[in-house]
Amino acid sequence: MNQITALDEYDRRILLALTQDGRMSWRDLAEKIGLSLTPTLRRVRLLEERGIIVGYAAQIDERLLLGSMVIFLSVTLERQTSEVIQRVEEQLAIMPEVMTGHQMSGDADMLLRIVVRGLEHYRSFIQRVTAIPGIAHLHSSFALKSFVNRTSPPIPDHPSRRG
Repeated sequence: MNQITALDEYDRRILLALTQDGRMSWRDLAEKIGLSLTPTLRRVRLLEERGIIVGYAAQIDERLLLGSMVIFLSVTLERQTSEVIQRVEEQLAIMPEVMTGHQMSGDADMLLRIVVRGLEHYRSFIQRVTAIPGIAHLHSSFALKSFVNRTSPPIPDHPSRRG
């Protein structure tokens, strides 16, 4: 199980600022959090080294770029052995339409968020998925509208405490 990492107020300010604008200059970041440049850079590097900041990426609106459809695909496996799970995960992970994939508890074994250009692309994608050995059943839910699309987890309002 992952251990929660303690953050002090400056670390929290850095994370909040970078999740709002990951392109801001280091100088602007330092000014925004109330530290000089050198300690700000040291703290950002430490957050990266600790694996709290794992990267910086542009957020792309799939619908504007591709005129795409967002679909949530529930996957039920024939068996839940580690070999079947690993093989299916590996095959799904290399498909560019799969934006996120999660192993689940409950009715489905996996939940995928996929993006396709339209119904023909979706049909082609489903044919490729059903050809993967170990998949027993698929259930699709088409997103009609996205109203929240956060790219970062919530950052605590106070320093985290270990315990």
